[in-house]
Amino acid sequence: MTDQHAAGDRRTEAVAEDILFDAVLMPHRSLSPRGFLILMTLIASFGFFAGVGFFLAGAWPVVGFMGLEYLLVYIAFRVNYRRGRMFEQLVLTRDDLVVRRVNHWGEETRWRLQPYWLRVDMRDPPEHDSQLTLRTHGKSLVIGSFLTPDERLSLAQALQSALDRVRSGAAVSRGAAG
Repeated sequence: MTDQHAAGDRRTEAVAEDILFDAVLMPHRSLSPRGFLILMTLIASFGFFAGVGFFLAGAWPVVGFMGLEYLLVYIAFRVNYRRGRMFEQLVLTRDDLVVRRVNHWGEETRWRLQPYWLRVDMRDPPEHDSQLTLRTHGKSLVIGSFLTPDERLSLAQALQSALDRVRSGAAVSRGAAG
């Protein structure tokens, strides 16, 4: 598999001018690092003052549980931010569509699909659970599952348009989504 990745990387570099569609899809995280710091400070402040109140009332074991609660909220946010590092990249050339998915641990998976046989499936109008699926030769690949339904539909339309132009032999412009 490593040789295939290395050959794919060399090929991608060699045909950089021939890229007809290039989109990088990333999950949205609405809370900035500064917002995270402010939120955690507010939670810690509330917990501290409430903990002092419980301690003075004689319910000192509650303080430990409040500290545990703070730790769990912090861990949940850190996991959420780590998962926000994942991304998917779609690179279309006249010869193939390469879908590259990098998970939150940095592990990469690639699929190489032939554009002339590729079908892009997406429900229009999209619903919350609508999936953007690439289908070819009896196999399917779901992409952009972390995008909103409207973003998935927009990506599906842009990708389908680029594929139609590849199939017709017309010039294709670069696109971006996410």
